[in-house]
Amino acid sequence: MSLGQQLAPHLPFLRRYARALTGSQGEGDRYVRASLEAIVAAPEEFPRDIEPRLGLYRTFQAIWQTTHLEESDSGEDQPSEPEAIARKRLARLAPLSRQALLLTAMEGFSIEDTGYLIGKDSNDVSGLVADAISEIESQTRTRVLVIEDEPLIAMDLETIVRDMGHEVTGVAVTRDEAVALAMEERPGLVLADIQLADDSSGIDAVKDILAEFSVPVIFITAFPERLLTGERPEPTFLITKPFQRETVKTTIAQALFFDQATVPANG
Repeated sequence: MSLGQQLAPHLPFLRRYARALTGSQGEGDRYVRASLEAIVAAPEEFPRDIEPRLGLYRTFQAIWQTTHLEESDSGEDQPSEPEAIARKRLARLAPLSRQALLLTAMEGFSIEDTGYLIGKDSNDVSGLVADAISEIESQTRTRVLVIEDEPLIAMDLETIVRDMGHEVTGVAVTRDEAVALAMEERPGLVLADIQLADDSSGIDAVKDILAEFSVPVIFITAFPERLLTGERPEPTFLITKPFQRETVKTTIAQALFFDQATVPANG
């Protein structure tokens, strides 16, 4: 099996990580492309003594850490307001902490593998994850609309949202109900399943909502590969079913991290 064939199944999930890390589909996918270009340019440098997925993420981390630092230090054009807010938050929360949390809670890497990816030992990684959770949970709160037609999953999501200190504005099971609830009480975040009760689409519901006002969105799906192709406008934040509690919490916190309308929890 060629190196490309070994890496192909892992690319959608690297896009998921990159988009969550950058808060942007376009920017995240750009880092993934740069990583692949680096591998193609020097395949002999790709680590062969570890699993292909770990080697792929390691290459991405090297690109991210180098380019990210260069962009942060550059004196180029002033960022837009949302970008400026995100950069201020990045300054308060160490990038390695965010990476450690996303790699463990979202991508499912072990503490040891995460240490390899970010160049830290296991004790350091555990401390970074704890710091990130503490910082993010104290940073933001908002009102959340849940679009989910499976009652047990909807209940789980409601519980997670409320345990994080956020408010649930409502639970919708169809496209029309979701739009109506959003118009009635504008949420600060939307959690949306893809397939809804009446065979309508959570994607269409979100499109209708976004046509009226801007709000960060997290999609929840059992088939994430379909929305992580990098070939069309796709979600920035995505949770895979069945999900873990920590994955949901981390993704919510990361989506709000880049949202200019989020209210500081201690404010």
